[in-house]
Amino acid sequence: MNYISIKEINSLSKWVKQAIKIKKNPLKNQSLGKNKTLGMLFFNPSLRTRLSTQKAAMNLGMNVMVMNFTNEGWTLEFEDGAVMNSGASEHIKEAAEVVSQYCDIIAIRAFAGLADKEKDYQETVISGFLKYATVPIVNMESAIRHPLQSLADAITMEEFKPRHKNKPKVVLSWAPHPKALPQAVANSFVEMMQMQKDMDFIITHPEGYELSPEITKDSKIEYDQDKAFENADFVYVKNWSNFNDYGKVTNSDPNWTVTAEKMALTNNGKFMHCLPVRRNVIVSDEVLDGENSIVIEQANNRTYSAQLVLQKILKKL
Repeated sequence: MNYISIKEINSLSKWVKQAIKIKKNPLKNQSLGKNKTLGMLFFNPSLRTRLSTQKAAMNLGMNVMVMNFTNEGWTLEFEDGAVMNSGASEHIKEAAEVVSQYCDIIAIRAFAGLADKEKDYQETVISGFLKYATVPIVNMESAIRHPLQSLADAITMEEFKPRHKNKPKVVLSWAPHPKALPQAVANSFVEMMQMQKDMDFIITHPEGYELSPEITKDSKIEYDQDKAFENADFVYVKNWSNFNDYGKVTNSDPNWTVTAEKMALTNNGKFMHCLPVRRNVIVSDEVLDGENSIVIEQANNRTYSAQLVLQKILKKL
């Protein structure tokens, strides 16, 4: 069993209930991971993902090894048949097989390069480990997906959704950012929301900032942010760089920053963000520090989304 995309979940509602149950007694299955090792490989930096996944493994009694490829590992070559006479020192084939001998589960974090869309959407790093590793692989954020985050988001919405409303309204909103950012969080959030049959979902962003049509499919898109926010119960905010003019920042309109005035359009809506967040660029201090901000609760649920995934994999080993 691997966990690469939230679409691999057979019943999201069941998984969410199981995660909430784990949250109530996180040490219940501490013997499950005894004498098992989680190897965490980071090709990019991390705070919540690293600490929450490591804590989840510890809650299950696992040993944890962490390696940062940015400054600790050999540069890897991923192309089959490559003539390795330049920068890369080791091929993914040997690296994945070797790491598999040391670990029972491998968790990987590797961002999009944002230079070559085709290469990013082929998921070079994750795909290489899936091809050559001999143990299960967990996606801690890849070039185009962040399924641990979107599972935590689903858990958080279940905990905070209004009980008096049959179909809560959820908005995914783009916001400006000075740097080009990947589409991974937004992509996985969209895929997760497409699994939610009891919620009304809408995506809002400036024209030209559409995500991959293979991801959004028939999800509703609204280019007027204020209109999208009307009567929303959850507002999930995230920047992503341009998909068509790939990896570029082609809009920095501050009018898309989420403010108290915009949140006032909602149905006393909860503000969500995966963190880290640029204050007063993505969202105003007033909103982020307000009583309807649930970003800290989201971050807390990252432990239980990871623990559920690891628990399910361990039970199959």
